[in-house]
Amino acid sequence: MLIGEVSKRSGVSARMLRHYESLGLVRPSGRTGSGYREYSAQDIRRIFHIESLRSLGLSLREIGRALDDPGFTPSALVDDLIRQTRERIAAETELLTRLRRIDAADPTGWEDVLQVVALLQALGSQSADARQRAALSSVDRVPVEALVEAALGETEPNVAGALRWALARSGDDAPALLANGLGSPVAAVRGRAVQALAEMPHGAATAHLRDALTDPDVGVRGHAALALGTRGVAEAVPTLIDMIVAGRNDTDAADALSELAGGTAKADQIAGRLVDRLADGTMEAPARRRLTQALAGLPGETASHALVKLSDDEDRAVALTAAYLLQLRDTG
Repeated sequence: MLIGEVSKRSGVSARMLRHYESLGLVRPSGRTGSGYREYSAQDIRRIFHIESLRSLGLSLREIGRALDDPGFTPSALVDDLIRQTRERIAAETELLTRLRRIDAADPTGWEDVLQVVALLQALGSQSADARQRAALSSVDRVPVEALVEAALGETEPNVAGALRWALARSGDDAPALLANGLGSPVAAVRGRAVQALAEMPHGAATAHLRDALTDPDVGVRGHAALALGTRGVAEAVPTLIDMIVAGRNDTDAADALSELAGGTAKADQIAGRLVDRLADGTMEAPARRRLTQALAGLPGETASHALVKLSDDEDRAVALTAAYLLQLRDTG
């Protein structure tokens, strides 16, 4: 079969077939009387083998080794190709993400494009100061998706605070994007998502904070409960009481319970829950003292009656605390 027919059937150009021949990859088995290259069926099979290996990303040099070296094993080469492909996909994905974010910023000219690129690069800088300045400059200039990604990955407190500030002013899409962080397998990421949601206006953010009350991590649940307490969401009460018992941000949790108390009816309900926990005979003394102190911030008869009873408690520290708190209530 002559080179033109081989090219037509294989889809490989005649020029490329000549290049393969120059590299020694394919050698036509014969020549016609006029000196034209003539390819055998075996030559054509080799051409198809070359094209198959090229489709895997092998170089022509590697293909030559694979086809001609009997001792050549593919495993190491394939592993290397897998690594290279993953790196290439990651780089292309990063580029695609950057381009989408620039497009989402709706630039009107190249100056706008360059400004967005500069801010995106600064958000990923090794310098915390540079990241903080970028966060404070990003409102309405960087797509909210980029701010969310930066906030979920930020570990430096000042930068994280600046990113939360920017997100709180970035529009209605931020809560839903931050909620995706609540599905992270990393508790620290979920915690950062909750802290950012806590600084969002009410509405969608509150709904996502409610979902975080069932998080398996106590720290994440605590952040959500404190935020919900300031928003008057009663579902936070059990978690806030658990925080007081455990001594985790117990002062903040007690303050949140006071804010939740509102009217007398709510205060009596919360005080009743605290009294029920105090009745647990297995509870350690420090936890009982913290629960007693929490009663001080609650108005109403239930809290007052509980403090009167606790002023005679067997634990002297609990009794003295309750008596002192009653004295303060009477003075008030």
